[in-house]
Amino acid sequence: MEEYLNQNVKDIEISGIRKFFNLVQGKKDIVSLTIGQPDFKTPNHIKEATKQSLDQNFTTYTPNAGIPELRKSVSDYVSEQYQLQYKPDEEVIITVGASQAIDITLRTIIEPGDEVLLPGPVYPGYEPLIKLAGGKPVYVDTREHNFKFTSDLIEKHLTSKTKCVILPYPSNPTGVSLTKDELRDIAQLLKDQPVFILADEIYHELTFEKPHVSIGAFDEVRKQTLIVQGVSKSHSMTGFRIGFLMGDSNVMKHVLKVHQYNVSCATSTSQYAALEAMNNGLEDPKTMREAYLKRRDYIVNRLEHMGVDVVKPDGAFYVFPKLTPPGQSSFDFGITLVDHAGLALVPGDAFSSYGQGYMRISYAYHEEVLKEGLDRLEEFLLSQQTR
Repeated sequence: MEEYLNQNVKDIEISGIRKFFNLVQGKKDIVSLTIGQPDFKTPNHIKEATKQSLDQNFTTYTPNAGIPELRKSVSDYVSEQYQLQYKPDEEVIITVGASQAIDITLRTIIEPGDEVLLPGPVYPGYEPLIKLAGGKPVYVDTREHNFKFTSDLIEKHLTSKTKCVILPYPSNPTGVSLTKDELRDIAQLLKDQPVFILADEIYHELTFEKPHVSIGAFDEVRKQTLIVQGVSKSHSMTGFRIGFLMGDSNVMKHVLKVHQYNVSCATSTSQYAALEAMNNGLEDPKTMREAYLKRRDYIVNRLEHMGVDVVKPDGAFYVFPKLTPPGQSSFDFGITLVDHAGLALVPGDAFSSYGQGYMRISYAYHEEVLKEGLDRLEEFLLSQQTR
């Protein structure tokens, strides 16, 4: 029966991240710096709130858009933190993680043949969702711009078919962010154009030298912008699967229809856990952020000492150094590192062809693990120089 399946689904490939992860599973004496998941435990007060929700029998369906208390807390939070003004009853939807928020947004706005601009290299989860919605992903090379999807790059690739521009910052895999001025330039470029902006800001709490700025704060593009946030990375709640989607009411009333028929509502107990995070956990990300900053500095310093070309990230918990030797794919180099250095990194070509030559290192790991991994990398690179 496979021949009768949806061709769009058949054409989709398993994520390069997952494909590589599966290949190295079961190998002995491997240091893995691959997973983009916080190594911190979910804060205890959030776990207690989750247990209480079960004891209080908050285990039924919730309103499709999410429990009103959580939508109100999210609205208040983004207003205070990022100057985003969204009405909780009309412009906030609680989703099953950021991934579902992205999916229902693209399925609402994309029609067959529409183009979606996104920076390369970029998280591989966008392309399949664009294609399933009937759209065409258009990758834009950001390598010569320190991995930043700036207004001049966007302008060069805008066509009459462009329906959406994706701004995934802070970035997975590069860790870079856009400044307020860079976002303002994009807002000026796209205002009054029939182009949506999808801002994936799931790493919004994990920025270092400067606080996160959202393009949704610019009034001129508010009506065409949809913002994705959540608690997975900020509060180490990846398994709770709670995201926040915000946008103009005239758009969100249609997104809600897709969400309703897709999942009905996000898990009730997880919503109450997120409510606790929003109400009483605003300081929780601080400890994680401070730890990630130390780890970032350690990794960047080590890589620079090795003579590796690397753009210093200013958010998330990834660094994206140029490591792959000429003439070898990043995927093959990743296998070489596993076999000869006992080190697993994510190949850069998992993040589009523009990631070729690079490797993603996650520093969502304890310092001892990072040190052992970097020691192995340095020893391997030195061995290659002496051959």
